[in-house]
Parts: sequence; structure tokens; C-alpha cells
Amino acid sequence: MDKHGENCNCGEELDHDQVTLTLDDGSEVVCDIIAVFPCGEKEYIALLPQDSGEEGEVYLYQFKQTGDDEIDLSNIDDDDEFEAVSDAFDQFLDSAEFDELYGEDEE
Repeated sequence: MDKHGENCNCGEELDHDQVTLTLDDGSEVVCDIIAVFPCGEKEYIALLPQDSGEEGEVYLYQFKQTGDDEIDLSNIDDDDEFEAVSDAFDQFLDSAEFDELYGEDEE
């Protein structure tokens, strides 16, 4: 996991299940939204660049919904905060995998 995507200046727009990150060099990276999840009092988002495949590096950002289809992403600069967010994302993935494997069978 990476704290942020390649010097992102965070000029993003929400487009269904995707976010387009505008990097410092002006290039754009289209990312799939994996999850929006809470950690402490804040919400965070996990993004996977589309061209990276399933084994690609996940980008984590602080997430705020600012309008109808607009979001504001902030880099996570504090190492302790990043560690806590990484752990929360891992727990989210573990829970989602458990629910996928066992949740539907127990009806």
C-alpha cells in the first residue's frame, strides 16, 4: 500500500466507481474505488490504478464528499495515521472476504 499516488495534487472527480487522479506532472491515472471505510473520526478511500492489475499497489487517501459527485482527497502524511488506516483497510478486506465466503451460505 502507498500513502498516496505518485505526488498527487488531488484534483479528482467522482465518476461512478472510478476516480481520476491528476499527478504533479499533469498526467492522469484512472483508479477503481475499492472501498470507502472509517478509521477513527475520519473516512478514507482505497484506490487501485486500473492499469496495475489485481496485484497492483493500493493508494490510500483521506476522503470527504464535497458535493453531488465531487470528492476531496487528502494525502496521509503522518506515519502513525497511515499505519492505523492500513490496519483498518486490512480489517475491512478480511471482513469482506469472510462475508463473501460465509455470509451467503448461512441464510
